[in-house]
Amino acid sequence: MSQANLTPLLEVQGLRTAFPTRNGTVRAVDGVDLEVRPGECLGVVGESGSGKSVTFASVMGLVRSPGFIEAGSIRFAGRDLTRLSVPEMRQLRGRDIAMTMQDALTALNPALTVGEQIAEVLHAHAPDLPAGRFARRRAVRDRSIEMMRLVGIPSPESRLGNYPHEFSGGMRQRIMIAIALACRPKLLIADEPTTALDVTIQAQVLELIADIRRELGMSVVLITHDLGVVAEHCDRVMVMYAGQVVETGPTVQVITDPRHPYTQGLLRSIPRLSMRGQRIQPIEGQVPELIDLPPQCRFYSRCPQRLDTCRQVVAMRAAGPARQARCIRVGEEMQ
Repeated sequence: MSQANLTPLLEVQGLRTAFPTRNGTVRAVDGVDLEVRPGECLGVVGESGSGKSVTFASVMGLVRSPGFIEAGSIRFAGRDLTRLSVPEMRQLRGRDIAMTMQDALTALNPALTVGEQIAEVLHAHAPDLPAGRFARRRAVRDRSIEMMRLVGIPSPESRLGNYPHEFSGGMRQRIMIAIALACRPKLLIADEPTTALDVTIQAQVLELIADIRRELGMSVVLITHDLGVVAEHCDRVMVMYAGQVVETGPTVQVITDPRHPYTQGLLRSIPRLSMRGQRIQPIEGQVPELIDLPPQCRFYSRCPQRLDTCRQVVAMRAAGPARQARCIRVGEEMQ
């Protein structure tokens, strides 16, 4: 059966996440629809401030006060997560959905060994641990060693007692992945998993996630700025801009034939060997402030293809089989 025919594991509809400020309400996520199917990898791309991380912090129930989910539904395996209590959501996190944060050094607790941090997740969420105290402790140790070995930590038995600062940046990222995967979740959300890593270590971490995805059969959401990473590792891509989804579809189709001017601009700004001697074409301007936005396409002020008719709210439009784009030109082409 193809992925297109599978019931989504995660389905988000009309999600709006707001943050009250002195100057007004910032809607960091404004009407986002998305789905993640069993076993697939969804890439989420966009500039800083486009709403990528807040979207999935909302899915995880990790939006910090005074931020709140203003509207929308988040369904995971048939359950609406917005209706779960705090204890129910806490049980779901780590066991069924796990998330790795952008900076492993600040995300890991410097006062606890890595073994203790993996053990915390297992004690809280692993349903198959033995009941007896000593048997449980031994099972947690064995599982922690297994997870460290799975993510490629050498000599895991001797490194359980090490603290985060005793690991390199790449190894800390692997520890983060080990913690996230300790209970073998159905969905892994990897938020910028290669931040601050050199190119070689980036490749190793991404290959690690791909290998574990195949081994465990889990779904992955890969949040990144790098369209090259998405092209290599993701089945589908979702492009976000100013709190909204502006294009979505199969990765190969979106990369080779982008339909939204913002996606086209992102691709033009990527340096390539074939561009030797040519200037990179950055997207002019800045992402707009998300307070009191005018009722028009949010990319209007930066779009080189803008028309007078773009001064209106534009909904997502069909851009081909399994593809959508938030651009009025797409509607004209499809007519």
